[in-house]
Amino acid sequence: MDNKRTCLYDKHVALGALISPFGGFDMPIHYTSIIDEHNAVRQHCGVFDVSHMGEVRIQGPDAGRYVNHLFTNDIEGMADGGILYGMMCYDDGGTVDDLLVYRMGENDFFLVINAANIDKDVAWMQQHAEGYDIIFDHCSDRYAQIAVQGPESENVMEQILDIRCSELLFYTSKTIDTGSETIIVSRTGYTGEDGFEIYASADCIRHMWDLLMESGKCKPCGLGCRDTLRFEVGLPLYGDELSADISPIMAGLGMFVKTDKAEFIGRDALLRQKTEGVSRRIVGILLDDKAIPRHGYAVLHDGQLVGEVTTGYRSISTGQSVCMALVDTSVAALGTPLAIQIRKKTFAGHVVKKRFYDKHYKKA
Repeated sequence: MDNKRTCLYDKHVALGALISPFGGFDMPIHYTSIIDEHNAVRQHCGVFDVSHMGEVRIQGPDAGRYVNHLFTNDIEGMADGGILYGMMCYDDGGTVDDLLVYRMGENDFFLVINAANIDKDVAWMQQHAEGYDIIFDHCSDRYAQIAVQGPESENVMEQILDIRCSELLFYTSKTIDTGSETIIVSRTGYTGEDGFEIYASADCIRHMWDLLMESGKCKPCGLGCRDTLRFEVGLPLYGDELSADISPIMAGLGMFVKTDKAEFIGRDALLRQKTEGVSRRIVGILLDDKAIPRHGYAVLHDGQLVGEVTTGYRSISTGQSVCMALVDTSVAALGTPLAIQIRKKTFAGHVVKKRFYDKHYKKA
């Protein structure tokens, strides 16, 4: 089956992007190089096409109760324009997906889900909608999306796109009436830097992309550096650090699981994991050598297999060889000596915090 293409596909091709399949879409991996684009976001401003992400709008008298039933975080008390990160989980605590929930207004929520999981997520949500008085709107095909990320992103948004956004704090959003449509702007991202995401029609996003590229104030960025950026600040990727077999508790994301809520799908299993512990955990590992750990490589302790790498790189920002790995809890403590098997050799390292590089968000 042919992959889908976003509304910006022809613009990526015109810029000479390396195109590769991701999440059922043909997406740009890089334009110049992953390193150049990574550094642009850390130091200046980069722009990503993230139109492959999925969107679902939930409205109606039971919208809040329904979303809270699906979602591990707690939407009670959210202000209009507020955003929460969390997960949808199976009854056994395994992860359906991680997602963002925007409160657009009373009884009105906007959910952003991962591209590779759109069909699965929508089916899961619809499966659990019975008995709720809601309007379920799978609106992915009506929204395109770009992410403007980096320390200069606020200036770029205001000067190039004429979008006033300085008042937005991290994880807040607003809607803007452009005259022809209403767009959503949020101070969010997946890079560990200050930044914004814009949801709008395909025509609007194409126009914004052209303005940004013509400005010379930002660099187009592909999914290659999107992964290196999120990895360095310890953000999970579904399929690597979260999955049906890796719960939020195993991933170290318990702060986004509010088991004091009355109920949500997976609550009992996740509460049990919080109180009794889990057998495996996601940890960070720093290698002593310059060897590069990759997804699926074996993790050893005293020569015994204790886990495997989920994501690994030689960090562009720090120059260190680091990885996240799913390991036995018995070897998950900070400082524990571990080794990574890379082909026929093993390379020594030790457990460190998963955040290999400090985040730079606008908090106030």
